[in-house]
Amino acid sequence: MQRRTFIVSLSAVALSGTLWQDAALASSVAAGESPYGPLGAPDANGVALPAGFSSRVVARSGHSVGGTLWHPAPDGGACFADGAGWIYVSNSEVPLVGGASAIKFRAGGSIERAYRILSGTNLNCAGGRTPWNTWLSCEEISRGKVYETDPYGARDALQRPAMGRFKHEAAACDPDHGVVYLTEDEGDGCFYRFVPKVWGELSSGRLEVFCTDDLWRQVPEPAPGVFHRQTRHQVSEARRFDGGEGCHYTNGICYFSAKGDRKVWAYDAVRQTVSAIYDGTGTLDGVDNITGTQGGDLYVAEDGGNMEINIITPDRVVAPIMRLDGQNESEITGPAFSPDGTRLYFSSQRGTSGERAGTGGITYEISGPFRR
Repeated sequence: MQRRTFIVSLSAVALSGTLWQDAALASSVAAGESPYGPLGAPDANGVALPAGFSSRVVARSGHSVGGTLWHPAPDGGACFADGAGWIYVSNSEVPLVGGASAIKFRAGGSIERAYRILSGTNLNCAGGRTPWNTWLSCEEISRGKVYETDPYGARDALQRPAMGRFKHEAAACDPDHGVVYLTEDEGDGCFYRFVPKVWGELSSGRLEVFCTDDLWRQVPEPAPGVFHRQTRHQVSEARRFDGGEGCHYTNGICYFSAKGDRKVWAYDAVRQTVSAIYDGTGTLDGVDNITGTQGGDLYVAEDGGNMEINIITPDRVVAPIMRLDGQNESEITGPAFSPDGTRLYFSSQRGTSGERAGTGGITYEISGPFRR
């Protein structure tokens, strides 16, 4: 079904220096108001894109890419500069052998090699890149761990239990305030921040949970044992978010999604307030992973829905910029831009097969005139 573009209901939230004022949900506006225009017919890869954009498949689960079998159920991802080229890292959301892999691209975009950077972990869902060029890979299980991994493949991954053991989803580093924000995929999940003792070193610090505007409380036992209270139950004042998903920080704001109410939230790190910038009533459905640009655009992937990635612009337009055809039993995961902003990577976790942990995953690259 072709979906329309809607204006979003917003609260007063600062985004990249632009104040997003309160606005009532308006009627649909022309698709041409999307910065990229309407989507065309699906291409040979089953990807519907605006004019001027193209797609290619870079990896398939169970198939060799760069000398390595690409993992099943690809999920959260990020890109890292590597000389004249770059690296795309992707998690594997399967039990017991999840982990993460990386694809190294040459300057022109050809694949040089691929390799594992984390193995033997459990349901690695999303995560986040750090300013010091590591990838935080998060386990989406009860009392799951955060692993700090090396996207370049030179160093072993390290557990970071001080960042909390809970049903992790995503992480976003805030270098302006020296904290890492964390989401929790539970119906009564919380929004956390980890405050390391030394910025750039995640082995020690304190885990705090958001309670109300301008109020965070320290979690007494961030790595609880099996018979101890889970982190989200340790602070009675903690505010609940129904199914925390993607998380992205830029210019003083941490954006995160909650699938239970289909909302995209914004935490203003200066005012220490949380407001919904998308109320779930527009074209964007099944809100999940989030990435963004320095210019203020957000890109939100759908878990289900129309299998789209939607843009949310600073002037309140929400519109699909990509749609996958014939993959309604899958979800879109791991959106991340190449360092120069000209290529967007993402995966269809189960592809056309719809198999949860099978070999149907497909990882794509979109090239085109993205706004930066």
